[in-house]
Amino acid sequence: MRSLSLPKMAISLALALLAACILIGINETGFNQSTRALNDIAEASRTRGSLNRVLQHVLDAETGQRGYLLTGDPRYLEPYNASIAAIGEQLEALRHVYAPTQDEQASLAQLTRNVQRKLAEMDLSVRMRKQGNEDAWKFVLMTDVGKEHMDAIREQATRLIDAATQRMEVSQVQVRRSLMLARIGIAAVTMAALLAFYLYLRQTTALKRAGDQQQVALQRERDMLERQVRERTASLAQLATHLQNVREEERAHLARELHDELGALLTAAKLDVARLKSRLGALASTPEVEQRLVHLTESLNSGIALKRRIIEDLRPSSLSNLGLTASLEILAREFSERSGIEVATDLESVELDESRQLTVYRLVQESLTNVSKYAEARQVEISVRDYDNHVEVDIRDDGKGFDVASIRTATHGLAGMRHRVEAAGGKLTVSSTPGQGTRIAAVMPKLAASA
Repeated sequence: MRSLSLPKMAISLALALLAACILIGINETGFNQSTRALNDIAEASRTRGSLNRVLQHVLDAETGQRGYLLTGDPRYLEPYNASIAAIGEQLEALRHVYAPTQDEQASLAQLTRNVQRKLAEMDLSVRMRKQGNEDAWKFVLMTDVGKEHMDAIREQATRLIDAATQRMEVSQVQVRRSLMLARIGIAAVTMAALLAFYLYLRQTTALKRAGDQQQVALQRERDMLERQVRERTASLAQLATHLQNVREEERAHLARELHDELGALLTAAKLDVARLKSRLGALASTPEVEQRLVHLTESLNSGIALKRRIIEDLRPSSLSNLGLTASLEILAREFSERSGIEVATDLESVELDESRQLTVYRLVQESLTNVSKYAEARQVEISVRDYDNHVEVDIRDDGKGFDVASIRTATHGLAGMRHRVEAAGGKLTVSSTPGQGTRIAAVMPKLAASA
């Protein structure tokens, strides 16, 4: 069924595409023709406006000229002069408009000559009025020369206005014709598109049913895969927590072994050296023997100190003997002495169970280890805040920082810290910017029994 429906669907889509192309072609043709016609209408309208303004300016100039001749008031010359300047601008604009058409350009030239004669006649009257030649300007005013020039100007302007009006009417007819062509074409293409759409709907309905069935199958498979992913993720988290607990147990066992066995051996050796020294008597006072005994004693003391440091790293005894706050202070002080980095602490007393105390201790310990290895910092700030339902731990340094988005998942032991905190029901946040240090913040809930 699917193989048979594909050719039919292809035919339907081809018909729809063809109808769309034809519709676009009709619209583009009508648009281009209408645009040209509208441009012609706009140009003709501007031409009519320019011609009407020329007539108006000539009339304004004549009004100002007659007012000045009759009253002698120079204020009448202001509209007269303004109109003469505007006439020149309008005529220049009309020359650009009629440049392509020789017939209308000839009519415009005749109009320009008549306007110039009219302006010359008015200018002559004004000059004679200024010179006080009363008889001369009155004679010019009483003649029909000005009227003849004005009639000629109206005649030429009316002819050009009629030509512009005719162009507008022709363009309007073109617009109506384009619109009618677009209506017919759109109606025809719409019918073809409806037919293609009907064929397409028939095939789409059949494909939709098949697609729905396939979607149901895919959804079942997706749900099964998601369930498997959740189960395996939970198993991996449990395994990681188990391995972490086993590791802590092994570290605790090793610390006990070192304390009980190696500690006893080193202490016994130190006591033997002391007894040997007392029994040697005068021989122990010789420089060589005394030097050897002192070196042996110092080596045993160094071994005992190393044993204690290893035991504290494996399983801090101060955590169970002194509590979390004192253990963190000791850890910060020893780190500062060992690395030369200044460590400032602000630790509030908190009540947490043993596992959560160990989680906080390991978080601070791992953070300080990363600072000494990578941060190149000069100062570290450690703070622990106690709230009603949770505890906040914050470790900041002023080191070189890094781009959090570009680091690998396991870089700097962040994966281990995050798993520890999340296994305790908390949340770990790492914030860092290159050149601006790093901040590691953890929020962990308290146990209900200790809340």
